[in-house]
Amino acid sequence: MVERGAQCPEGYLPRIADAKVERYLRVFGAVEIAGTKWCGKTWTALAHGESVSFVDTMLELAKDDPSAMLLGDRPHVIDEWQRVPAIWDAVRHAVDRTRGLRGGWLLTGSSTPFAKDGRGEEGDAPSHSGAGRIGRVRMRPMTLEESGDSSCGVSLAGLFAGEFEPAQVKTDAETIVRLAVRGGWPEATDLSAQDAQLVAREYLRALRDESVPRHGKDGDLALRIVFSIARSLGQAATYRTMIEDARDASAEMGSLSDQTLRSYLSLLKALYLVEEIPGWVPASRSRKRVASKPKRYLADPSLAAAVLGMSEDALMRDWQTFGLLFENMCMRDLLVYADALPDVGFNPVRYYRDTNGLEADAIIELADGRWAAIEIKTSERKAPEAVANLKRLRDRLCAPAAARIRPPEFMAVVTGISEFARQVEKDIYVVPITALSA
Repeated sequence: MVERGAQCPEGYLPRIADAKVERYLRVFGAVEIAGTKWCGKTWTALAHGESVSFVDTMLELAKDDPSAMLLGDRPHVIDEWQRVPAIWDAVRHAVDRTRGLRGGWLLTGSSTPFAKDGRGEEGDAPSHSGAGRIGRVRMRPMTLEESGDSSCGVSLAGLFAGEFEPAQVKTDAETIVRLAVRGGWPEATDLSAQDAQLVAREYLRALRDESVPRHGKDGDLALRIVFSIARSLGQAATYRTMIEDARDASAEMGSLSDQTLRSYLSLLKALYLVEEIPGWVPASRSRKRVASKPKRYLADPSLAAAVLGMSEDALMRDWQTFGLLFENMCMRDLLVYADALPDVGFNPVRYYRDTNGLEADAIIELADGRWAAIEIKTSERKAPEAVANLKRLRDRLCAPAAARIRPPEFMAVVTGISEFARQVEKDIYVVPITALSA
């Protein structure tokens, strides 16, 4: 049972990250809750906090005296600390001054501060990473479990533990399209997909007009790069492809160098808008034979629908494009569910692709070396093909000649249009995304 602080907002919807926040408060002197703008970070921090400072409303005081933002009953919430990066150093020094201090402050931030020269938002990046003093909890838009759109009949943690119960979960095309277009914004879970798209569009407007210019960059160019990513969700697109996409989206645009594109991608990652999924390299495989370029997704599938200008009806008519948004939605949820697993390592979700064309959409790896392979398909109709592909992957990676890699704990096909969560063979499952949970 997660305890609630005095600042817990009325109507707070529990988040998967709650348990991790509580654990980190027991371990670290301070905890940063970082993630996508409007994903619910502030409410989650307040749910665990006893007092709060809103930096946006006290910006001049925060700049003159960053330590003033630390005053209050603990855990004390400091919201949008990155507006004054010196607050980070003030918190770190306060933790250092009291041996054994735990759970003193909760910081929330929707961007990683780095100045206008490439290192910081307000011109002064923190002088120290805070390692060992400030723990970081990553938050994303709501998963289907958190928004109440999953039956939660199949747990990712349970699959790793060898626990599974079959379940009936009937999901049609209209439902799965609506969930993707609506997205996981906490303030939009009770809205129609059409109305929820206003939230996604406003997010993109704020990105173009406020967030990106604040970092000294061109908001229109950033939005064209987001458009390129949306066109190739889940693909390891080359810089050349992205530059051509951005050029096609704007007839007035001049040349765009690899270096400039790289700087914009770094900014979009720092704003927690773009998710980069690295390639997985098993110990038994040569790096030369395995793809290592990252696959890119947006923080929420609704953003892809918004930047592409596609409604529910349009996506129903363009099922191939919807397949990209569906994969983005599944990856959003898998990233949250995997991060909630006990003792996960860095980058617990990766993808696999080798030079022979063998691939898996997601590899989830635990810190102890156990792993699972997952394919994502829009409907159960494609499940047999996906199962066959997963078996080929397992047989090739775990053959006697490749003895350094252990067999996967399980393999699964995550589906959209579906009726049943079921076991196909030993340790191989078909699981609707509307049945999956952490």
